[in-house]
Amino acid sequence: MIKTIVMPKNNNLQLSIPNSYIGKEIEILLYAREELLEEETATPKKSMADFCGILSENDYQSLIEHTEQARNEWNRPI
Repeated sequence: MIKTIVMPKNNNLQLSIPNSYIGKEIEILLYAREELLEEETATPKKSMADFCGILSENDYQSLIEHTEQARNEWNRPI
């Protein structure tokens, strides 16, 4: 994998492809890094309080039981 950061001087960019990549499907992503930073700040992290009232009492109890079961499975001695 090759990853690099460039700052173009115009609207053309020339890529040199390694010989080992010739004949293979490759993926090329092009984005401005500042766009990623804007997205991260635009969507605040959610907390459990954001989901208050969404689950019914029955669904909530089921989720708690499932979570406890999963924790117990991970914490058991091997």
